[in-house]
Amino acid sequence: MFGRLMPTEGKFFDLFNQHAELCVKGSKEMVALMTNFDDLEIRVHAIESVEKQADAVTYSAIDLLHKTFITPLDRDDIHQLITKMDDILDLLEDAAQTISLYDIREVTQEAKRLAELCLACAEKVKAAVALLSNMDNSRQILSICEEIDRLESDADHVMRAAMSKLFRDEPDVRNLIKLKAIYEILETVTDRCEDVANIIEGIVVENA
Repeated sequence: MFGRLMPTEGKFFDLFNQHAELCVKGSKEMVALMTNFDDLEIRVHAIESVEKQADAVTYSAIDLLHKTFITPLDRDDIHQLITKMDDILDLLEDAAQTISLYDIREVTQEAKRLAELCLACAEKVKAAVALLSNMDNSRQILSICEEIDRLESDADHVMRAAMSKLFRDEPDVRNLIKLKAIYEILETVTDRCEDVANIIEGIVVENA
């Protein structure tokens, strides 16, 4: 009986990797959107499409969790990891839709920098998740998680400086409100990446 169930273990890591790849893909689309507003609606649609693909992966992982008797990691850890990863793409979609709904046609360098930090964080999440199936990689995984923490801290600093500049220099109140919303959503993406790193750190401590 156990022998029949054990092969399903690898599927969880496959699903984690699929989702992490989509997080990177969505983040790249966000950076591209911030760089060229000529393709705004195409980029927004692309991010929405990636988010829907990620939802399907999340559903598959949770469905598999309900059906699997023996899991490779703690059941709660699996659930938290996949749902926190899904939060990353939910927020990227929120950012893209907000830019579209607010009819924003130009963003600041600070907003672009936050998008780049979202991508850097997503790439590190992907790297950590890729190593998670083998606890011999524990030291490397923890090192990557520390890098995610540093990137999130960088995003905090960028956002604080951006907010200060915005309230000091932006004369148009409507534009101020729009940019403030974008800053906050993008910085929260890096927060969710840090949440994922914290979950992964916990998994490593429990299983290494």
